Amino acid sequence: MLLSLSSLLLSPLLMFFLSAAPRVSAEQKRPNILHILVDDFGWEQVGYHHDPDAQDVEPVTPNIDELVANGVELDRFYAHKICSPSRTSIQTGRSPIYANVQNVKPESVNPDDEIGGWQGAPLGMTTVAEVLKGQNYSTRFIGKWDVGMATEAHTPYNRGYDNFFGYFHHSNDYWGQTEGKCHLKDVKDLWIHNSTFNGPAVHLANGPNCADKTQNPVNETCVYEEELLVNSVTSVIRSQEESDDPFFLFYSSHLTHMPLQVPEEYLDKFSHVDNEYRRRMRAMSNYFDWEVGEIVSALKSSGLYSNTLIVLHADNGGEIMTSFCGGNNHPLRGGKFSNFEGGIRVNAVVGGGWVPEGRRGSKEERLITTDDWLKTYAGIGGLDTGVMRDEVAVEVGLSDYTGYDQWGVISGSEEGVVRDEVIIGDTSTVEFNGDGKTLVGGIIQPPYKLLLGAANKLHRVGQDVTTPMNYPDGTDRVPEAIMRTCGRKAKNGCLFNIFEDPTEEKNLAEEMPELFESMLERIDELQEEVYSPDRGKKDSRACEVAMGENGGYWGPFVV
Repeated sequence: MLLSLSSLLLSPLLMFFLSAAPRVSAEQKRPNILHILVDDFGWEQVGYHHDPDAQDVEPVTPNIDELVANGVELDRFYAHKICSPSRTSIQTGRSPIYANVQNVKPESVNPDDEIGGWQGAPLGMTTVAEVLKGQNYSTRFIGKWDVGMATEAHTPYNRGYDNFFGYFHHSNDYWGQTEGKCHLKDVKDLWIHNSTFNGPAVHLANGPNCADKTQNPVNETCVYEEELLVNSVTSVIRSQEESDDPFFLFYSSHLTHMPLQVPEEYLDKFSHVDNEYRRRMRAMSNYFDWEVGEIVSALKSSGLYSNTLIVLHADNGGEIMTSFCGGNNHPLRGGKFSNFEGGIRVNAVVGGGWVPEGRRGSKEERLITTDDWLKTYAGIGGLDTGVMRDEVAVEVGLSDYTGYDQWGVISGSEEGVVRDEVIIGDTSTVEFNGDGKTLVGGIIQPPYKLLLGAANKLHRVGQDVTTPMNYPDGTDRVPEAIMRTCGRKAKNGCLFNIFEDPTEEKNLAEEMPELFESMLERIDELQEEVYSPDRGKKDSRACEVAMGENGGYWGPFVV
C-alpha cells in the first residue's frame, strides 16, 4: 500500500534544499533550540498571570516565572483548540486548516487516501525536524507525539527526528502507561527509537500494582511517567556538552493533560486547596514547573545555556468542560475544545541565553502562531526563509508552508513579515475526538476577532463562560453546555475587539456590520482552500499488532 509513497519518504530534504538558500555562513555559531510543549496548560495556571502582591495565589510556578522575567513573554500566541492539530501545525509549519483540525485516534486508516487518510500530519509535508536536520542539527523528540502512528512513515523517527522516546496517543496513564484496550485488555503506549533499538519500552514498564492510588507497591517498580521523560531530556542535554553541532530537542510533556495524576509528595504541597480537582491541577502544574527548573539547570551545568534558545508554550487552553477536568483560563472565556480566547490564546515564552539582552523581560503583543515555528527555526538555523518552499508537498497537492519567520519580532530586529491575521480552525464533528469536515471557525485581524460556529451545530460555539480565579470551586456548572450562537448575520454574529475586550464580553457585530461582512467574506475565501481528508476508521490491524508482535504496546501497524 505504501510503496507508491517511497518517493515522498526519500526526497523531501533534497527537494527542500533546492528551494531554500543559506542565510548565514557556516562559520556563524547557531544556537541549540529547545522546544517545550505543555499539554492543556490553562492561562490561569502560571504565577506570572497573577498579581504578584496577591495573598491567595495558588499556582506555584517559580521556574516558568523566571523564564518569563528573563525572556520574551508572547502575550498573543495562538494555537488550535485541541491537541493533535496544534502539534501537526508545529511540526509541519502549516495552519491547521491546511494540515489537520481533527483529534482522531492514531489507529484510524482510510485505505483510499495514502496521503491524508490517517491521523495527524499528511505524508509528504516536510517537517521542522527534517529542515533542521538538513542544517546539521541533531534532532530528538521526547514525550507525546500525537501526529501519527499507523505506519513507520508517520513516526517521529521517519519525520526527521534521530531519536524518539515517548507515546503516540493523545494521552496515557501516568503510572500504568496504558491507553485504551484491545480485546478487553489494557494496551501500553511507550516507545523508544535510537541507533540501536526500535520498539516498545518494555523494560520501563511499572509493576502490576503501580497506580495513582498505589504509588509505592512493595517490591515493584513504580515510576511516574513524567520522571522518565524529563530524565531523558536532561540526559540528552548533558550528552551534548562536547558536541560541535547544535541540537534541536523537542520535549512534549504529558502534563497537564488528564488523567489528573501526580506523585503524592506534590499533591501534599497543596493540601490547603479545598477542591480535589483544583488541588491535583495545582500539583501537576507545580511538577511541570519543577521539570522546567531541572532542564534549565542541566543546560547551565553543561555550559550550554548561553547558546540555547528555549521556547515554551501550551498546545491549547486548559480543559474546563466540567469541573473534574481541573483546568482554568481565568479571566479568558472558554477553554480547550472552544474557539473563545481561553481555548486558543495560550501561555508562551521565549527564553534562554540566546535571547538578545535588550529583549529580556519584555512582553510581545504582536501575533504569533504554532505554524510560525518552522520558518522561525529555519531562519535561526541559517536558511533564507523568504524563498523557502516545500516542493514535495506542493507536488502532491498539499499546502506549502503558511507560517512566518518571526525571529525579527521576537528578537526586536523588526526584520521579516509581521503577522496581520490568525486563521481559527474548526471541525464539523460532533464528537470530541471524532472526524469531520475542516472548517474555518473564525479569524483574527487585529484588533478584531470574528467567530463563526459550524452550520451543522446551529452555529453554536461552546463554553461561553469565564471561570473564577480559583476554579474548579465545587459548583455544578458545566461550561461545555453554555453555548453562544455565532452565525452569518450581524444580528446573530460574534465580533469582538479582543485587544480592548480580551474576555469577549462586548459583541460588536451589529455595531460594525461592514467590518463583520468583510471578515466573513475572508472566512469564506479561506474555506475554499481548506484541506479536508477522510481520515478513516479504527483499523483492526492496530490491535492485532499491539497484542501480537508488540507484546501489548501500541505502535505502527500498516506495512
